[in-house]
Amino acid sequence: MTVAYPRKFQQSLGAREIMTQVVRDREIHLVTLNRYRFSEQRSCKDLTDVTERLNGKPPELVRDLSRHISDEARHAMWLTDLLVELGADIGKPPGTLYIDEFERLLDQDSYRDQNLEDGIISVLATINITEKRGCEYFSAHIHALKQAPQTEENIKIRETIERIFPEEAAHVRWGNRWLAQIADKSPEHRQKVQAAKQKYAIIEQAAYESGMDITLGAELRRVGKLLDIADTLPLWERPQYLIERLPQSLLAPDLQMTRFNIARRAWNRDPKAFMEKFVPMFLSGIDRNHQRHSSSNVKKSG
Repeated sequence: MTVAYPRKFQQSLGAREIMTQVVRDREIHLVTLNRYRFSEQRSCKDLTDVTERLNGKPPELVRDLSRHISDEARHAMWLTDLLVELGADIGKPPGTLYIDEFERLLDQDSYRDQNLEDGIISVLATINITEKRGCEYFSAHIHALKQAPQTEENIKIRETIERIFPEEAAHVRWGNRWLAQIADKSPEHRQKVQAAKQKYAIIEQAAYESGMDITLGAELRRVGKLLDIADTLPLWERPQYLIERLPQSLLAPDLQMTRFNIARRAWNRDPKAFMEKFVPMFLSGIDRNHQRHSSSNVKKSG
C-alpha cells in the first residue's frame, strides 16, 4: 500500500527538490538529521501522554501505541548514534521546529477535553498526518542520497534512514486502518473522521510551512493559516483560539532569529551570492502574499 503525502511547500516545491539541495550542504544536512532525531524523541513523550490519557481503554489501541513508542525510541537511538559518530550536534535544533509549531497550533484544551471516542479520532488523525509528512521526507532523503556522491558518510546516513522508513510507513498504514474502522461504524462516525482529517491536515500544513518559509511577509502568511485553522473550530471557540496565538504568529520571534542566522551564514560564506540569491529569495515573499490575497478574493467573490 502506498502512502499519500501532504501538500507541497507553497504548492510548488516538493520534498525531492528540497532534499536534493540539503544533501549538498553538510552543515544543513546534519541539522536536518538532528531535526529528525528531535522529532522522533519528542514523539515518544507525546505518545506516552496520549497513552496515559487513554488510561487503558481501549486496550487494543493502548497496546498498539506502546509498540509505536518503542519504534520511535529506537529511531531516535539510531539517529543519535549516527550523529554522534559523525561528530554532529545533538542539542535542540535551531530555528522553527515543526513539532513545536504543530503543538502550538493545536487547540489543546479542546483536544484534551473531548469524550473518549472523539479524542481517539483526533489522536489517530494527528498521528496519521504527521507520520505521512515524515514518510515523505524519508523517501525523498533516500532518493537524494542515492543520487549524491557515494561517500562513506552518505552511505551511513542512507542506511540509517532506510532502516527507519519502512516502520514509519507501517505507522501510516496502521493509522489508516484504525480511522477506516471507526468511519465504517456509521455515517456520523464517517463525518467525524473526515472532519478530523481535514482539521489536522490544515494544522500540519501550517506547521510545515512555518518551518520552511522565512521570506518577507511570512508573518502574514502564518496569520492566514491561523485563520484557516480557526475556521475548523466551533464559532464560540474561535475568538479565544485566535487571541492566544495571534501575537506569536505576528511577532514570530523564532522566525526573526532564523532569518538572522541564515542571513549571517549566507553573508559569511559568499557576500556576492548573498546579494544575488538570498536577497531576491527573501523579497519573493511579497509575491506570495499578493497571490494569497488574490486567491482569497476570488474565493469570496465565487
